[in-house]
Amino acid sequence: MTALYTAMAGRRGRKALRLLAAGCLAGLLSGCYQSQNGHQAYATDYRERHPITLKEGERRVEIFLGRNRGGLNPSQRADVLSFAQLWKREATSGIVIEVPKGGPTDHAAADSMREVHSILAASGVPGRAVYVRNYRPSATAMVSIKINYTKMVAEAGPCGKWPHNLGPGQDATYQNNQPYWNLGCAYQRNMAAMIDNPADLVQPRGEQPAYSARRSIAIDNYRKGINPSGAYSGQYETNKISDLGK
Repeated sequence: MTALYTAMAGRRGRKALRLLAAGCLAGLLSGCYQSQNGHQAYATDYRERHPITLKEGERRVEIFLGRNRGGLNPSQRADVLSFAQLWKREATSGIVIEVPKGGPTDHAAADSMREVHSILAASGVPGRAVYVRNYRPSATAMVSIKINYTKMVAEAGPCGKWPHNLGPGQDATYQNNQPYWNLGCAYQRNMAAMIDNPADLVQPRGEQPAYSARRSIAIDNYRKGINPSGAYSGQYETNKISDLGK
């Protein structure tokens, strides 16, 4: 009987330990998802609420065509040239050109495509990086040759979400004096739009060699005992209002 009682007590002890462990685990999990008045807490740092993310986007240029004119005008040539130069710097794919076919602008499209290929080749774009395909143009819309490629873009948002009431009330975010959700979203979105190279948000660029020509002049002047700073003509003082401080 004593052995039976000992075995039953051991089972009850192990069961109690399991219940205690389960209760501790539930308490830890509930601490990770604290909420007050039914509202889940969110990060107070705007960079965590509205992070800038990197994704694939598209750069596109359209060459609008007319029925009675072939080739590109000066503005369109400049657009294609700029597009080719940007492709060499930022593209993550080849160039896709969509040419209209099956309408009254077929002859104009063919003439324009000869110039497009010529500008791309002169800009250093290899022919194997250009893919041309046709599409059926709309009968009512203006017809155009569409040129595009894929590139890396930085993006944040969307902005304008107001999940909580900003005024006095029972909202937990107001009671706890937390920043409102949309705070900092416009800043993050504008910063993502202005960044020159989205990869700079992740890692720095490689160092480039110094401008040796100017450095040699400055060192040579220093060796001769000459002031190595730049020389100015003094014209910048002609527009001063007064001579205060001289």
